[in-house]
Amino acid sequence: MNIISKYSKFTPYLYFLAVIAYVFTNVNKNDGLAAYPILLCGIPFLWQLFKPNKQLNFTLGITFVCLSSYLIMVYISDLLHIIQLSEQTKQILTFGGVFVIANFIMALWMIRNSMKRRF
Repeated sequence: MNIISKYSKFTPYLYFLAVIAYVFTNVNKNDGLAAYPILLCGIPFLWQLFKPNKQLNFTLGITFVCLSSYLIMVYISDLLHIIQLSEQTKQILTFGGVFVIANFIMALWMIRNSMKRRF
């Protein structure tokens, strides 16, 4: 149990790295060379794995909480029929809903790590 609590602080970074790798492979299949800038998004998360920084951790957490909150508001406004979305957009929202909730939870976890735990 001690090992799990010791390494659990790295879970959000590994999650975001896995999402970045997934998006990269999907875009790389279709666009080729244009997908490589997506890998640059993984640099802060790799940095946190090898040399943790409390300020970078808090900044990443706040940034992804804001982005996830915005996407959650889009879901709520779609459910309440405040905005009209096309069918293709609704299909993307349906499949991406799991990622939005998981991103929000992982971002909150990163903020919690930066406030509670010492790196």
